[in-house]
Amino acid sequence: MKQSLYLAFRYLFFHKFRSLVLIASIGIVIFLPNGLRRLIEESEAQMMQRANSTPLVVGAKGSSTDLVINTLYFQQEKIENLTMEVADRLSATGLGYSIPIFSAFKARSFPIVGTSLDYFDFRDLKIKEGRNLSYVGESVVGSNVANQLDLSAGDALVSSPENFFDLAGVYPLKMTVVGVLEPTDSPDDNAVFTDIKTTWIILGLGHGHENLAKTNDRSVILERNGSSVKANAKLFMYNEITGKNLDRFHFHGDTKDYPINSILFVPNDQKSSTILRGRFEANELPNQVVVPARVVENLLQSIFRIKQIFNTVFILVGVATLLILGLIVVLSLRLRKDEIYTMFTIGSSRAKTFEILGFELLTLVTMSVAVASSLYYFTGFFVEEFIARFIL
Repeated sequence: MKQSLYLAFRYLFFHKFRSLVLIASIGIVIFLPNGLRRLIEESEAQMMQRANSTPLVVGAKGSSTDLVINTLYFQQEKIENLTMEVADRLSATGLGYSIPIFSAFKARSFPIVGTSLDYFDFRDLKIKEGRNLSYVGESVVGSNVANQLDLSAGDALVSSPENFFDLAGVYPLKMTVVGVLEPTDSPDDNAVFTDIKTTWIILGLGHGHENLAKTNDRSVILERNGSSVKANAKLFMYNEITGKNLDRFHFHGDTKDYPINSILFVPNDQKSSTILRGRFEANELPNQVVVPARVVENLLQSIFRIKQIFNTVFILVGVATLLILGLIVVLSLRLRKDEIYTMFTIGSSRAKTFEILGFELLTLVTMSVAVASSLYYFTGFFVEEFIARFIL
């Protein structure tokens, strides 16, 4: 048997190009259905885990799927905004507390998520380095953000403008990174967290500038009427919030009317959740409330239908590959007719000849399984990218 295995291996090595093509083809056919199943199953587990941990999401009326994707996974879908007053009204019901979410901007391709400190407690996010948010203009970054951008506590991160030609609207804000979160294997690893007021400053609803009453540059004064001073566009606006200019930042108007994307509402108990949902259904409260687990479950059902189609295709491809493999074996035997005759001539039995051929086929299949197993192992590293590209 050892001699047969040696001869089989030497034959495959001599025809290495053909052997490698067969090994790769069979390995890919074995891997594809199993790899896809792993991606879908692990994606489902991750998405459902996050959805199940989120009791209720409140948002403007519209697509519930876009609302949940924006709130839970920070994909920044285009959804209608709420106002901060809605969050205050929900908290005032006494049925639970509201966590506002405003995710509309990015910092070097990572979403900036404006929220409150309650979000960190709700998601059980731990600080690995530095501290949590304390002042406007500070940020706490997820573990992936810190690793990819090489950030640590004390560094700075600048928000990316939506439009480089929009000089009058959203402008870049330099934020101080005060903390790095521990890894959670969730979308929080890829987010930049700030106070909700920081995102309003990026939006342009709040700003900081030099004291007009004390300025020596008269060219920035447009109009002076008693204690009221109006400035022109020449007035310098701060693009970084520090301890020296923190008191110079202010908001115009009532912050209750300022926008947020959605609200994570955490009810006191199941009864409170039912009461609140009933008020929305009875139109006592505007907007809409959704249960994320139900929305994500409906989303994943579409993925399962696609999976069934792929499985059918893979089965057909697998059958075709096996037929081609059988054809290759038959043709190989015909081409090796003289070689097999020589083996018989020098005294090899029919059983020994088929044993050598069997070891050749067994070696091909074994190495193909090894290739498929390696691909299956590395598939686990692409679950989050698969979710972002093909599900969300």
